[in-house]
Amino acid sequence: MEDKKAIDYVLRKLQNELPDNLRYHSMEHTLAVLHSAEYLAGKEGLADDEIVLLLTAAAYHDSGFTVAYKSHEEIGCKIAAEALPQFGYSDEQIKVIQSLIMATKIPQSPSNKVEKVLCDADLDYLGGDNYGEISDSLRDELGLNGIVLSAEEWLNIQIKFLENHHYWTDFALKVLKPRKQLVLDRLKREAASGGA
Repeated sequence: MEDKKAIDYVLRKLQNELPDNLRYHSMEHTLAVLHSAEYLAGKEGLADDEIVLLLTAAAYHDSGFTVAYKSHEEIGCKIAAEALPQFGYSDEQIKVIQSLIMATKIPQSPSNKVEKVLCDADLDYLGGDNYGEISDSLRDELGLNGIVLSAEEWLNIQIKFLENHHYWTDFALKVLKPRKQLVLDRLKREAASGGA
């Protein structure tokens, strides 16, 4: 299995084919998820073969955006199924990668440890230092894709999302969850004082 080549292949695809109107689901996001997934895999003690499939899924998880804005996870699964056999991935490994990709669909639904790592890597920014900047990029992206939200609407959506989201891995529960709570508390204070 040539996992490095498989990842390079999809990163080139993202670089060349992602639409310009993606401010959040960008090449930078995929690279950040790859980095976070590798870091969390180490913290969670994943086996080497699990890490290979995890990182492949992380690289492919938003590749569907090269085709369409909606149902990008399902499209990403098709892209993985078409691309990965040429890099020596078995049908069974591709099924695991597709399950990993689908686990990131909101609301997230991981069913095993590897899926939990990818889900937490995908949304680690919720407990990160640059939440505001990344959140703004998502609002910009939604606007560019026909979902225009007022500052008050966006604030309420963020609060509801953060209230309903939860991390899955031990590391994220210990480190990111308390930081996410600080962000949520700040957003609630903004809402209580009349908006953004």
